[in-house]
Amino acid sequence: MHLTKHTDISLRVLMYLGINKGEICNITDIAKKITVSRNHLVKVVHKLATFGYIKSVQGRGGGIFIDGDLTEIRVGDVVRDMEANLTIVDCSSMVCPLTPSCILKRALDDATRAFMKCLDSYTLDDLIRNKRTLVRLVG
Repeated sequence: MHLTKHTDISLRVLMYLGINKGEICNITDIAKKITVSRNHLVKVVHKLATFGYIKSVQGRGGGIFIDGDLTEIRVGDVVRDMEANLTIVDCSSMVCPLTPSCILKRALDDATRAFMKCLDSYTLDDLIRNKRTLVRLVG
């Protein structure tokens, strides 16, 4: 399973905001700290806000922050929301002589479900458990 750069950045932003919970964080500063382009980050932040993971404050001194309980933000939910398509292979869009008796699609679907089940077992709080080390790296 390969996650998009968009999802990768989303998870890093949430981790950064989780480390700095209670603070309003500047998007330009976050982009520098997690080494992504500001323009790409703005798109990710907009989507995270749309899904309700983060909140934003407009104007001078504005920025973004997490308001909720970090133990309630499941990594699997973030991935599902940020990824446009989690299907590994789409057999419906191709003509394949194996389709009537193929087990590969089912195996890949099972693998995707197992992958997502594993991600569902982690929360944002779990991802930042070693907060002291993470603060030294990006805080």
